[in-house]
Amino acid sequence: MKTNERNKSSFSRRQAEEGNLYDNVIAGRNAVLEALNSEDKVDTVFVVKGQAGGTIIKIISEAKQLGYPVKEISPQKMDAMAGGVNHQGVLLTLSAVQYYNVDDIICKAKENDEEPFLIIADEIEDPHNLGALIRTAETAGAHGIIIPKRRNVGVTSAVYKASAGAAAHLPVARVSNLAATVDELKEKGLWVYGCDMEGQTWCQTDFSGGVALIVGSEGRGISRLLKEKCDVLVTLPMKGKITSLNASVAGGIVMYEVARQRSKLKALAPKER
Repeated sequence: MKTNERNKSSFSRRQAEEGNLYDNVIAGRNAVLEALNSEDKVDTVFVVKGQAGGTIIKIISEAKQLGYPVKEISPQKMDAMAGGVNHQGVLLTLSAVQYYNVDDIICKAKENDEEPFLIIADEIEDPHNLGALIRTAETAGAHGIIIPKRRNVGVTSAVYKASAGAAAHLPVARVSNLAATVDELKEKGLWVYGCDMEGQTWCQTDFSGGVALIVGSEGRGISRLLKEKCDVLVTLPMKGKITSLNASVAGGIVMYEVARQRSKLKALAPKER
């Protein structure tokens, strides 16, 4: 079951924390197309007056077929609504930002006879980093991503754009307390791994079973409390003079190791007769 979150009284606070005037706006041609073909509840599609490119025509056609209203607005209005994102002449608004329940994400994985594979974003405030993390998680086969309500960017227009539309397909859960959520995941049988400067080498770590992978901000890394709750800390050896990687890059390397091991186990599993 999805949960909808839109607290109008916290509008100004969200704007200050997330740097985006409208956090229910999806901007950019590819992002809008992905949103139209997802389960997101679209409210209205907006296009800049006079836009008649091939992709814009396709978007207008699909929106009308789906029964969504299409409105033409001025370039100035579009710029204001997009909150600084490169909108390419088109954006849409959602009825509400769609967040999922963690338990439902896990249940969906098990319904597909798969061990849950979740990503936990810890205090990632840059929308481009979160968008890139969502994009990689979706392509690596993760079942969902968990973000905290505070000290972390939400699913904004900039995040959608950076995810290349993956945010329309990967379930995102937003929780009040990451530490408590980690405890609950462990109770459900998932192993919790954290990307850190110290720990086991990523390619020598066993990722079998249910996996919850914590990725921290590139500046601070994983918070102390969450690090203490990890079952295993995983590290990427650094050979050069730079001592850290972008959060989405580090997370992506480990995610694909999880995917590689799962593909290998699946190939070794006895075939059904």
